[in-house]
Amino acid sequence: MKYKIVADSSCNVLTGGEDYATVPMKIVAEREYVDDANLDVARMVEDLRQYRGKSGSSCPNVGEWLEAFGDAETVFGVTISKHISGSYNAAQQAAETYMEEHPGRKAYIFDSLATGPEMMLLVEKIRQCQAEGDDFEATKEKVLDYHNHLHTLFCLESMNNLARNGRVNLAVAKLAGMLGIRVAGEAKGGQVTPVHKPRGAQKSTQVLLEMIKERGFRDGGIIRVAHCFAEEAAFAFRDAVLGVFPHARFQLEPTTALCSYYAEAGGLVIGFEGSFNTCNSNREF
Repeated sequence: MKYKIVADSSCNVLTGGEDYATVPMKIVAEREYVDDANLDVARMVEDLRQYRGKSGSSCPNVGEWLEAFGDAETVFGVTISKHISGSYNAAQQAAETYMEEHPGRKAYIFDSLATGPEMMLLVEKIRQCQAEGDDFEATKEKVLDYHNHLHTLFCLESMNNLARNGRVNLAVAKLAGMLGIRVAGEAKGGQVTPVHKPRGAQKSTQVLLEMIKERGFRDGGIIRVAHCFAEEAAFAFRDAVLGVFPHARFQLEPTTALCSYYAEAGGLVIGFEGSFNTCNSNREF
């Protein structure tokens, strides 16, 4: 059975073989930046750093999702949190249309309730299930169960774009910037939730290490880090993690446009396996 995984581009990994595709998010400012492999992300980040006007993001439409599904008999979609983007709703509409137009085909959309690395953890779990020969329903159930044990953290040097889009308080963002305070937080119930306000790189690394411990990360687990032009901070965090969890399976990737827009230069987004996450459920009751 031919299957395909389709994610929106906030996952940060835009290519990955015939069984994988992404649909682009867009950043809209003085010009539109399409989050695909052709975009110069460094130029976009610099343009936006100097730009003083209104900016925002837009999600893929239903047609773009449908086109990405191709002619697969089984489709699994993975999106950024539905609480911060319309991507999930568009993907869900596309899935319903796809199944109506192609009786016998199946599609299911996973709301990551996060972004970036956690989305890729879901993608890799889907691939694992397919490699092991699981059918559509078994794959869906295993991935839903797996999702309940995933967590996303972030550490940001700037929250200007988050504040401009109503994700965090504008006054808090400005004060943190003036004082040189970073913000470490988590995706909680699909929302951006600040937790700590460390000052300086070393303290930020220590805080993040304690946060993954508190959320049940174990030696041998997978931890993915996406960084926005912050390799030094990412490597410092990796070294701290490996110092405590020497068998951790650590993966590092740069952010593409959407995550670069919200994380801004110096930001980290971290997805990892941990203890049961009561805020991570796609199940309908």
